[in-house]
Amino acid sequence: MKLSELIIFENDDFVALNKPSGLLSIPDREGEEVSLKSLLQEKYSQIFTVHRLDRDTSGLIVFAKNEATHKHLSQQFEGRLTKKIYAGLVLGSPAETKGSINLPLAENMVQRGVMIVNRRGKESLTDYEVMEDFGLYSWMRFQIHTGRTHQIRVHMKEIDHPIVCDEVYGDGKPVLLSSLKKKKFKLGKDVLEERPLMSRLALHAYQLTFTTLQGDQKELTAEFPKDLKATIQQLQKWVKKK
Repeated sequence: MKLSELIIFENDDFVALNKPSGLLSIPDREGEEVSLKSLLQEKYSQIFTVHRLDRDTSGLIVFAKNEATHKHLSQQFEGRLTKKIYAGLVLGSPAETKGSINLPLAENMVQRGVMIVNRRGKESLTDYEVMEDFGLYSWMRFQIHTGRTHQIRVHMKEIDHPIVCDEVYGDGKPVLLSSLKKKKFKLGKDVLEERPLMSRLALHAYQLTFTTLQGDQKELTAEFPKDLKATIQQLQKWVKKK
């Protein structure tokens, strides 16, 4: 993986990247694993964390290159002045094709690192819209107005439509072509086991809008990863043939 291939946009103030699923945004407590921030530090020496994405979430993330930009962007995130759009594949078909989930989130005191809906939690607001309903799965758009840990994942679990391949808040099961083409699916001659279409968290940070240090509005978009695009295309084909 080359860092240059992940960069969507950069100038003297910040760098925006399309983070792959499985890569840490910033170093964890042990600091033994490679993170996007550590890779950026090797390239730029000085880099500042503005926000982060879950390890398993792919998509758009921005790092500041100087203290002034770091302060400017951080204040926008804290003040809910940015526009954050995600896309994700969920299990099943939500009853309402459009809506808002306003449920407070707190850390589970028994399972550290896992979030739950709880009255003692912080306000958390997610708007959602179904873009395509495939029956078994739905392709959805999310706008988060707060930036809580695992926010979309917990909110979708609460309405019984968890994100596909979510091992913490869902069933963690991969998307298999055989589950769509039950009668016609056959493995190749020398293939012993089916390769999943999707085997990681199907959530992608798609778009981010914020104001630059110069006062301009900047809208950035991160292209969908190949596995997510391929899965959606297969679901679209399957629905047409039904």
